[in-house]
Amino acid sequence: MANRSRTMEATLIPGDGIGPEITEAVLQVLEALGAPFVWDVQQAGTTAVEAGLDPLPDATLESIRRTGLALKGPLTTPSSGGYRSVTVRMREAFDLYANVRPGKTIIPGRYDNVDIILVRENLEGLYVGREHYIGVGADPHAVGVGIGINTKEEAHRVIRYAFDLAVRLGRKRVTVVHKANILKILSGVFLEAAQEVARDYHGRVTLDESIVDACAMQLVMAPERFDVIVTTNLFGDILSDLIAGLVGGLGLAPGANIGDKAAIFEAVHGSAPDIAGKGVANPTALLMAVGMMLDHVGETAKANHLRAAILATLQAGEKTRDLGGSLRTPEFAQAIIRSLQKPRRCQG
Repeated sequence: MANRSRTMEATLIPGDGIGPEITEAVLQVLEALGAPFVWDVQQAGTTAVEAGLDPLPDATLESIRRTGLALKGPLTTPSSGGYRSVTVRMREAFDLYANVRPGKTIIPGRYDNVDIILVRENLEGLYVGREHYIGVGADPHAVGVGIGINTKEEAHRVIRYAFDLAVRLGRKRVTVVHKANILKILSGVFLEAAQEVARDYHGRVTLDESIVDACAMQLVMAPERFDVIVTTNLFGDILSDLIAGLVGGLGLAPGANIGDKAAIFEAVHGSAPDIAGKGVANPTALLMAVGMMLDHVGETAKANHLRAAILATLQAGEKTRDLGGSLRTPEFAQAIIRSLQKPRRCQG
């Protein structure tokens, strides 16, 4: 983990749809937390296209390359123009091999004991985008073909990250999720890599193995049995949303994309254009992503203070509309600021 000064430069991408609204709320909360970041504001997604730029402009890439740290609101990749996913392009550009998605109960009532960290391989699998059509007769799109690629080298890297994360956080179990019973080579490579890496952590962290469909069922029936999950790109994409559903939905789900030279933190939900500009969006996921960002740069006390304020606000019944409350986005931000400003009890 990098050791940085108290005020750190970082790239800020407000994003599309509700992105600017929730970003403004986050900035207000961070001001009350002591403004730990100095922002270089950049564009991406539809906002960039509307300004006559590529969805992932060179200036944005250069900013992240320089700061090594970014906070990203939700982005929309334009459906026309043949553009690839902006988020996927960012991950590839900076070799952000580990996608980290925590899911923890903060609003009791649905599942009360969920505390899972999912680590998803971020660059391989079916997301490599190796696809083509095979024409049959007069139909050029008669057959669709997609190629998945998993390498032992990449599997080792992300699985070792998951085990190191478990050690650092005092977690005792890593579950590797796979489909090696059917995809014996493509998924088998990942499972084999997990078994190899686990030997280096014998006595510290236990390796469990779970087939993806069984894992999905067990997450719903007994999520408390899971600690850290590591899996491939497609399975991780699906299971991380399932875990978000256990704890209240994507509005509460932050994410981090981690590489050796850069890290990008994000709200994993979409840009929600249907409610954009109405002032009712929930900024919690982006705020929780800031907490992860503060952890990443060694500002753990500020991260814990922020998370405690979010928790206190929600448990006091001060919620946005999607969580059954009535607060508008700016009102919710002010409620969290009030929680931040309350005297904290001394520990000891």
